[in-house]
Amino acid sequence: MIEEAIQIQTFAGTADGFIYRAEDRRRAPGVVHMTDIGGIRPAHQEMAQRLAAKGFVVLMPNVFYRTGRPPMFDFVPTVGEERTMKRFAQLTEPLNPAAMESDAGVYIDFLANHPCVRDGLMGVVGYCFTGSMAMRAAAVRPSKVAAAASFHGGGLFTDAPSSPHLVLPRIKAELYFGHAVKDWSMPKDAIEKFNRSLAAWGGKFQSEVYEGAYHGWTTPGASVYNPAQADHAFDKLTSLFTRALK
Repeated sequence: MIEEAIQIQTFAGTADGFIYRAEDRRRAPGVVHMTDIGGIRPAHQEMAQRLAAKGFVVLMPNVFYRTGRPPMFDFVPTVGEERTMKRFAQLTEPLNPAAMESDAGVYIDFLANHPCVRDGLMGVVGYCFTGSMAMRAAAVRPSKVAAAASFHGGGLFTDAPSSPHLVLPRIKAELYFGHAVKDWSMPKDAIEKFNRSLAAWGGKFQSEVYEGAYHGWTTPGASVYNPAQADHAFDKLTSLFTRALK
């Protein structure tokens, strides 16, 4: 596996990150892996490498480049703790919907121009905070993004005029959503409303709740890491990308 450190010039600055690809240098479909709020760290690098080993060229950008470079935390974050919530705000506030769409488009264009990426359709996956960013990526590059996935994505359906579900009419991609149980960022009623919006949208999608899996279950080393359900999520993700991109 080759790890290539990269820098991406965006409209707001320079995003650092990595590209993961097989050593054979054969051209393969491109996938953008956007981390959870913890940012780029060994656990997500491991996840991106695992995906690349399935035959994809995987870009993992530092989506929080406006705030800083990894590591994004110099302490163990605890939801509800004052300094943790303050840091969450520092990371997320610069990423309003317009910034998400602008960055997502740049990430996709950058990866599409990589010499090891095959011409054609691409995929994107987001975790936690970036679940909605994966949707916006599909909306901003509808002719390029054929598959988008979100795992324990937060705030996918809200009453705000900027709610992610409102971008659905702009999306042509096949979508997959894996939800956690008892997730404060995406409670049961929000999932139900979101599913109704997906059905009304009329595109191809799947949305499921992972029983016994709590917010962040896909990330190795997390306190809620659920190996069996993380493997199920990975199988769903690779099946989606293989079906839509290869």
